[in-house]
Amino acid sequence: MSTVILLIHVMIALAMVGVILLQRSEGGALGIGGGGGAGGGGFMTGRGAGNALTKTTAILAACFFVTSLTLSILATQQRGDTPSILPSGSGGEGGLNPLQIPGTPAPKTSDTPAAPQAPQSQ
Repeated sequence: MSTVILLIHVMIALAMVGVILLQRSEGGALGIGGGGGAGGGGFMTGRGAGNALTKTTAILAACFFVTSLTLSILATQQRGDTPSILPSGSGGEGGLNPLQIPGTPAPKTSDTPAAPQAPQSQ
C-alpha cells in the first residue's frame, strides 16, 4: 500500500516540477513558458493558459500534500510501539546524558568539585 502511494507521490512531484517550469516567470529568468523570444516561442501564451497552469499547480500541490500526510500516517502505524531514544521521565536520574554513547555504562561521578577551588590558607 505504501509503495503505491510513494510511486504516486513521486509522479505528482515530477508533474509539479514540469508544470512549474512551464509557467511564465515574472522576472524572465528561468521560465520557458513565455516571456522573451528565447523561451518556447508562443507555446501556451495568454491569460487563459496562465490560469490553467496556476490551477494545475494548485491541484498538484494539494495532491502532494495529501500523499505526504498519508505516507506519514502509514509510516507511523507500521512502526508500531518501538522503543524511543528519549527518556520517558522529566529528567533527573533517568535523564539522557548527551555526552554518553548509547549502550555504554554511565560514567561514575566523583565527589570532586566541578569548578576550580581557591587554595585554603593554614
